[in-house]
Amino acid sequence: MSVDDFSQYVATRWARLVRSAVLLGATPPEAEDIVQTALEKCLRNWVKVVRADDVDAYVHRVLINTFTSSRRRRWTHERPTETFPDEVTADESARVDDTDAVVRALQHLTADQRHVVVLRYYAHLSEQQTATALGVPPGTVKSRLARALRALSEDPNLRELRGSR
Repeated sequence: MSVDDFSQYVATRWARLVRSAVLLGATPPEAEDIVQTALEKCLRNWVKVVRADDVDAYVHRVLINTFTSSRRRRWTHERPTETFPDEVTADESARVDDTDAVVRALQHLTADQRHVVVLRYYAHLSEQQTATALGVPPGTVKSRLARALRALSEDPNLRELRGSR
């Protein structure tokens, strides 16, 4: 496959990869940086990537490794922003509250559980693709997912979210 194939892959997958990184725990600007770094790694080894049984699983594995590495190096307690909104509407406030509840719930999961939830439910990878991306047997994907879903169903942040609907 050529560089054009890589460009086409990036064009079709960019938004999904960035959102996956956000769901793993990165802020949107950090997610873009993480995806960019992961895709740079993939481009350098594109021939190896396309030889993989599943290109999406391979790229998501690189994304998860890049995200994990970024967390080892950064202090993440402050979140700088360029501008503050002048006025927040009720709809915007509710959306922000919902997003915050989901992010907080995901943060209570273990990293392994969060990876499985993001790959299965957001990236829409199959059970086998998720197993390939994480380098674990499919049974491990099932058990991690079951534990994660149980934890999410019991999470008070999400319970409040469900109760407000």
